[in-house]
Amino acid sequence: VQLQASGGGLVQAGGSLRLSCTAAGSGFSINVMGWYRQAPGMQRELVATLISGGTTNYADSVKGRFTISRDNAKNTVYLQMNSLKPEDTAVYSCFAMTSGRAYWGQGTQVTVSS
Repeated sequence: VQLQASGGGLVQAGGSLRLSCTAAGSGFSINVMGWYRQAPGMQRELVATLISGGTTNYADSVKGRFTISRDNAKNTVYLQMNSLKPEDTAVYSCFAMTSGRAYWGQGTQVTVSS
């Protein structure tokens, strides 16, 4: 499974961005997709996950502002980020889990200016 992430960029506080992560390959069934982020000097933080049945989970820091969704036909997971804050600045990485293995996409930089 190969994951390709896109959608990062520079935005002012209060703005929005949508990240995308597409899984490519064959013969796999993804059970969980989600996003981590890591800011300089900080620990990696699990931002959001979406389980194949539709259950979503969010870090407390993003609840009510971020929404994770998935287009199964495109094997793509999205992270809609609204009301962005400077503390959301980080490298965001997507991941996917099949039965027994995790896969990572390259990170995409999100920078929120105050």
